[in-house]
Amino acid sequence: MSSFGIIKIGTRGSPLAIKQATEVQNRLLDLSPKLIKNHRIQLVPIITSGDKFKNVPLSEVGGKELFSKEIDQALQEKTIDCAVHSAKDVPTFLQNGIINAAILEREDPRDAFISKSGIKLSQLADGGTVGTTSLRRKSQLLAYNKNIEVIPLRGNIQTRIDKINSGIADATFLAVSGLKRLGLQSAATEILSINTMLPAVGQGALIVSSLKSNNKLNELLKHLNHFESAMQVIAERAMLKELNGSCNTPIAGLARVSQGKLTLRGLVAKPDGTKVWRCKETGIASDAQLIGEDVGRQLRVAIGDQTIYSLFNKSSIP
Repeated sequence: MSSFGIIKIGTRGSPLAIKQATEVQNRLLDLSPKLIKNHRIQLVPIITSGDKFKNVPLSEVGGKELFSKEIDQALQEKTIDCAVHSAKDVPTFLQNGIINAAILEREDPRDAFISKSGIKLSQLADGGTVGTTSLRRKSQLLAYNKNIEVIPLRGNIQTRIDKINSGIADATFLAVSGLKRLGLQSAATEILSINTMLPAVGQGALIVSSLKSNNKLNELLKHLNHFESAMQVIAERAMLKELNGSCNTPIAGLARVSQGKLTLRGLVAKPDGTKVWRCKETGIASDAQLIGEDVGRQLRVAIGDQTIYSLFNKSSIP
């Protein structure tokens, strides 16, 4: 934490990222005066590599890690004190000295289907076009209906909505959480069942990262941590790490906590949707890490080393 009484929060500069960082800022300001004392909290927008490559599939230029690389560097150089990330953008292997200090209460993790004509996914005709660069979404979509054409579509939330309204594609997918945070829920034609479209690991959750050595700030940030959401994200990320997955691989995962029990659903698919592997495990919520690792191992065994190697090295399809 700065010696001048300022907590600097690093964030991407997109409207959604600023909204998310502002949520963390407000949560900190809501802490008791004894905890927050006289500190001012300042947002520091940072342009990331992921923001620069707006028209190229992330899988071709380095993956979602491009959204955190420059922010991690700013943390290590101590030009910011902490950073706010969408959990689904945070690599499973953190940069040296950086920790996930808090995971906020999770927003709805599901995917929304957005179509110009107001039709639902089940009503999309064969040959219809869906815009997405997400391999996770593409593979599950093609498993649902192999006759749909998938075309690349990137941009922030409003940009993608505008592109659909302009007729670039018949439909697209967006995270419900992002729509809610920006007050754009009405753009969703349909909220998809997790049986149709299992979400990305960490989707809907916010992670606040900081330096492990910043004990004073970390003591403050722990008051923002939401236990159930943290257990969900820990389980999902443990599964992803066990699979050595990234945005180059069609992987999905969602954990839910109820009455002290955590249930994790995991999924790996071929990019063309012709094969989908699923696994589900339940255990004590505090064993989230172990449950995630177990689901990841079971999926690896089910897929087989040769198949998983080919999947994870040849799936950079836009």
